[in-house]
Amino acid sequence: MNNHLTLFGTVTRTKRLNSPSGINHTVITVEHKSQRYEADLLRNVYCIIQVILSGPRFNSVTDKLQAGVQVEVEGFLSLQQGRNGQNRLVLHAENVELKT
Repeated sequence: MNNHLTLFGTVTRTKRLNSPSGINHTVITVEHKSQRYEADLLRNVYCIIQVILSGPRFNSVTDKLQAGVQVEVEGFLSLQQGRNGQNRLVLHAENVELKT
């Protein structure tokens, strides 16, 4: 089975966290807007997703991840349960490329 997603979008929020084990995490919210053809009709596509960047390999890019910056993110999708008990889909980054 394969679980891989590439998404291009604009950073809208950034938050930094440290796990109890000392791992640095940066959580960004990425907004994507585009148009795609589906069943021969042009469709507006819009989504917002949280992206989690974990570990020291992202240290060089996290300072540049500000609201308004365009990024291309590659990674895998996973279900995450929030403190309120609701599940949400998040993207765990394996590669992040700044586009602006």
